[in-house]
Amino acid sequence: MSFEQKQKTETGKVEMNQGRLPVAFRDRTKRYASATIRLFVKLPKGRDEVSVLGKQLLRAGTSVAAHVREASRARSNEEFVSKLGGALQEADESSLWLELLREECGISAALSQPLEDESSELIAIFTTIINLTKERQEAAGRGEK
Repeated sequence: MSFEQKQKTETGKVEMNQGRLPVAFRDRTKRYASATIRLFVKLPKGRDEVSVLGKQLLRAGTSVAAHVREASRARSNEEFVSKLGGALQEADESSLWLELLREECGISAALSQPLEDESSELIAIFTTIINLTKERQEAAGRGEK
């Protein structure tokens, strides 16, 4: 393993810098999944609508990190774009569940807003990466750089 293939994480561990996406970004989406789990645990128990939306949020929010990991190991640009597209969809869906929990179920904005803000940022990042990858792929197909 060469020096360039290693990267220290916040915990001081040395990791392989594998894949198409930086370790820091993969860690960011993992923190998003962790924050989703922590919010789910804090949701009030006993209300069916909160339970249903909370489980939907838990599934979608944790899927974001899973899709990003898959994208990091994509074998082609098409697969990379497809996996990031899945992450984008899950982040957008998470945003919807958070809005509904806040607006229709009375979950406090103090609880949901940080995750809503991160969802919006991740959606913007995914959209940018997908668009740039497609543009580069189209330019390469035309023989441009």
